[in-house]
Amino acid sequence: MQTVYTFGGGAERGDARARDKTVTGGKGSNLAEMAGIGLPVPPGFTITTEECVSYLRGGADFTDGLRDAVAEALTHIERAVGKGFGDAGDPLLVSVRSGARVSMPGMMDTVLNLGLNDETVQGLAMTSGDPRFAWDSYRRFIQMYSDVVLGLDHGLFEEALEIAKEQAGYFADTEMVAADWQALVAEYKQIVARELGEPFPQDVHGQLWGAIRAVFDSWDSDRAKVYRRLNDIPADWGTAVNVQAMVFGNMGETSATGVAFTRDPATGEKAYYGEYLVNAQGEDVVAGIRTPQYLTRAAREAAGAEQPSMEEALPAAYTELAAVFELLEQHYRDMQDIEFTVQQGKLWMLQTRSGKRTAKAALKMAVEMVGEGLIDEREAVLRIDPMALDQLLHPRLDPTASRDVLTRGLPASPGAASGKIVLDADTAEVWAGRGEKVILVRVETSPEDIHGMHAAQGVLTARGGMTSHAAVVARGMGRPCVSGASAVSIVLKERKLRIGNRELAEGDTITLDGTTGEVMAGEVPTIEPELVGDFGVLMEWADRHRRMKVRTNAETPQDCRMARQFGAEGIGLCRTEHMFFEASRISAVREMILADDEAGRRTALAKLLPEQRADFVGIFTTMAGLPCTIRLLDPPLHEFLPHADAEFADLADITGHSVDHLKRRASELHEFNPMLGHRGCRLGITFPEIYEMQARAIFEAACEVAETSGEAVVPEVMIPLVGTAKELSILKKLVDGIAQQVFAESGRTLDYLVGTMIELPRAALMAGEIAEEASFFSFGTNDLTQTTLGVSRDDAARFLSVYVDKGIYPRDPFVSLDVEGVGQLVTLAAERGRATRPEIKLGICGEHGGDPASIAFCEATGLDYVSASPFRVPIARLAAAQASLRA
Repeated sequence: MQTVYTFGGGAERGDARARDKTVTGGKGSNLAEMAGIGLPVPPGFTITTEECVSYLRGGADFTDGLRDAVAEALTHIERAVGKGFGDAGDPLLVSVRSGARVSMPGMMDTVLNLGLNDETVQGLAMTSGDPRFAWDSYRRFIQMYSDVVLGLDHGLFEEALEIAKEQAGYFADTEMVAADWQALVAEYKQIVARELGEPFPQDVHGQLWGAIRAVFDSWDSDRAKVYRRLNDIPADWGTAVNVQAMVFGNMGETSATGVAFTRDPATGEKAYYGEYLVNAQGEDVVAGIRTPQYLTRAAREAAGAEQPSMEEALPAAYTELAAVFELLEQHYRDMQDIEFTVQQGKLWMLQTRSGKRTAKAALKMAVEMVGEGLIDEREAVLRIDPMALDQLLHPRLDPTASRDVLTRGLPASPGAASGKIVLDADTAEVWAGRGEKVILVRVETSPEDIHGMHAAQGVLTARGGMTSHAAVVARGMGRPCVSGASAVSIVLKERKLRIGNRELAEGDTITLDGTTGEVMAGEVPTIEPELVGDFGVLMEWADRHRRMKVRTNAETPQDCRMARQFGAEGIGLCRTEHMFFEASRISAVREMILADDEAGRRTALAKLLPEQRADFVGIFTTMAGLPCTIRLLDPPLHEFLPHADAEFADLADITGHSVDHLKRRASELHEFNPMLGHRGCRLGITFPEIYEMQARAIFEAACEVAETSGEAVVPEVMIPLVGTAKELSILKKLVDGIAQQVFAESGRTLDYLVGTMIELPRAALMAGEIAEEASFFSFGTNDLTQTTLGVSRDDAARFLSVYVDKGIYPRDPFVSLDVEGVGQLVTLAAERGRATRPEIKLGICGEHGGDPASIAFCEATGLDYVSASPFRVPIARLAAAQASLRA
């Protein structure tokens, strides 16, 4: 099987594999595609992702024949550009870049200017006629290669550069002259020799294979693993390696490099968006080392910037670039993220890919592209990442609230967030882990900060532009980000930061507005989102294409109202135990639990009945006309028991029992493994008066709301933790009996259902028998996952991330359904349930009901609905539509 594909420089467009992202990665595929449609792409070749997978599985060994294939492909580049790799007189230099099948910005490694050594740098100086450019390129190569391939701290080189500039009295890198760079190269080589005990490698072929190996290895770097885990990217995909002839943006004032988007990735506006730097290489733009300039005159004027835009400084190259923008967007039918270089006035395209964008921008682009005829309605629905909607479903800053603005930076990723200042990624992760909301503040972020960015509510950087690492990654994560806030000065040793004449310590609260770029002291109030406009249009399209219903998990009228606003079509899970923890009723619950006999329990339950009934009146009123699945008491009783002496004393006053008696009774109820103990339907079997009270509250409330509102209420009473048909039979008779009593008392009859939650493997296996009693199954996949895997979801976080990293599970099975294992039980139960009762209603109400991958499984299994938390309802609606369209 072919492992290397060439592109550009007259190479044929190649077969379909050369343009298959699963084979040549996103970058390699798009480079071949751009070259094939006639765009100016520097010639190069791609080593396939399959080779990477073989390399990693084979103990970091290259497959037979790869070196010969690379040598042949390298000859293709040499012929195309008329230069020789390692030729001291006229050297070919190459870049070596990673390229997975999906974009992973900043996660893997790149090496530029490869092929330079003490001899070829002289040839580059001579052929270019610019010694400064040659030595600048050599120092860049040494620093990048030492970091990526040799494993040295890039800070060692940055410190040497800063010292050199300070001694020469320079402010910017561009002030350095050839002799300065030559001296710095000598110092860089000394750093390498000192740190490694051997000289910097001079063999250009050895350099190339070192870089290829480093790119393959970077697929398994810690930061790449974190990124894959956060974005559900399988570990067995691997990355391609792209080797490409260098073109140089650092060859003087007619050269430049830049990053651009064909539309605004933050707002979705149809306007060119990007930045560039004159006399620079690509890493300078994304790393935030220099403050970039705007691409268009309009953007520069809107920002009040003085440095000329590319449109003004390099008009011919800009005009050519704008034509490329239009061609690529029409070709790919999507907004493109483009990297380019201008070498002495000539434009070269280095990359294109579908650009990452905010949820707001994604919606706007999808809706407008349908209007433009680029895509159709179905494609628009399929194009939006359901999880990205989460960015739109949370509050934003109240525009009427007062703001203590400390400074303003660039609005790099929209949204708002408040949190405590933290100054490094590790601290962000630790503080967030203990429940703190944090804002990560850095001079500039790097790929190593990925875990801290994910843990933080927002990101603030002192340097960097709109296409810096912080901006791109934050937008992809949906985190607000303010970048390039130059007034921010971080004093890391003192764990402080200064903004103008204000000083703040780590732990102080600030607020970011990623839409305006403002940084504010303290916490600024927020208001609820308005889900209108493009959001409403796309959700209307989604609803038109989905088959499954979407319900919500909710226990309060407030949550119900929010869920209905987000489009919920009923309640899939109302957890009644959540109602018992309120301060006004916990004492009665404890009195009931600790009672010595049934009479004592009934006395306590009589106190709870009116409050429980009022709960259901509020819920049924809000959800009138929609089905509501109410789960009867499920958790083990120990969760309600008092712990502190003061709580026992209060209960003693209420019940008239002594504290010692109550403590002894509590000890009698102690269970060694309560999650597998006296809970769920087992409570109803042993203490039927509990379920009698709850059933009465449900039916009395339903009759009351039907009487007052005139809308039919459809209660669905769910018996939890059933493992046998007999359990359900006993409790169904109990519920039916209470229903008939209430109907007789009220003079009103209502339709209702009695069903069960399938959350035990035995229940799934016995689903055919259980369906003889159940009108519906609701798959409680939280507990079904626990009981199938034998893993406690409360303790699993300690080790599951390791399991995911090692590929034992593709994803956390409590986040995304374990289709191979738990999924078999769901499928089996659905089939057996329908065989007994063809009209049985099937749904899912665990946390998986809001996970797009799990929803796709539910569609394939033919479930009737999914149920998710209120804020996940729009996500579920869109995911259900996508699953239906792909079915």
